[in-house]
Amino acid sequence: MQAEQYHPVIIGGFGISHLYVDHSADLDRAPDVILNAKTDRPSACNALDTLLVHKDVAAQLFSRLVPLFNQHGLNVVAASSALPYLDGVAQLREAQANDFDTEWLGLTLGVAVVDDVNEALAHMRSHNASHSDAILTNDVQSAETFINGAGSAAVYVNASTRFTDGAQFGLGAEVAVSTQKLHARGPMGLEELTTYKWVGKADYLSRV
Repeated sequence: MQAEQYHPVIIGGFGISHLYVDHSADLDRAPDVILNAKTDRPSACNALDTLLVHKDVAAQLFSRLVPLFNQHGLNVVAASSALPYLDGVAQLREAQANDFDTEWLGLTLGVAVVDDVNEALAHMRSHNASHSDAILTNDVQSAETFINGAGSAAVYVNASTRFTDGAQFGLGAEVAVSTQKLHARGPMGLEELTTYKWVGKADYLSRV
């Protein structure tokens, strides 16, 4: 029997991008970040796929977002938890099986309401969060919980997922965005694709 051989590889680009709006988020400034993450370039791999909103601010936030969803022509796919807050959305349907596992690459946005940051992280782990994920919050503890709990290539606090880019990270030309747990995580330039070796030069030195 011939044994199979497996080799580590760097996979670029795959992953569902999430943005979680915490109970302490600035609701006046949150819509601009959400819309940038979703509509700046919806076909990009770092564009927002799923919006998660804390239940305590859902009514206030969605009252601001619904007109903007319509203005930008978004197709909203909503979990049952979010449907009561989305009255007036022109293009709306209830989420079906596997919808939250979909990288939309277009003007479709998944939406769900959650109890807290831990439920947001649980949702992300269940639905392949590995690329670019963000939290909007003014609570330091929530921010740290999210940073430590999100196993993503790039994690943001109060910033758009659209920042995941080689040029933005100072890497020059971008080859890919690694979402695997190898040495290269996030945007990869030439330095991330190279390795090194140690060279020691001495005058007949022995280790003691």
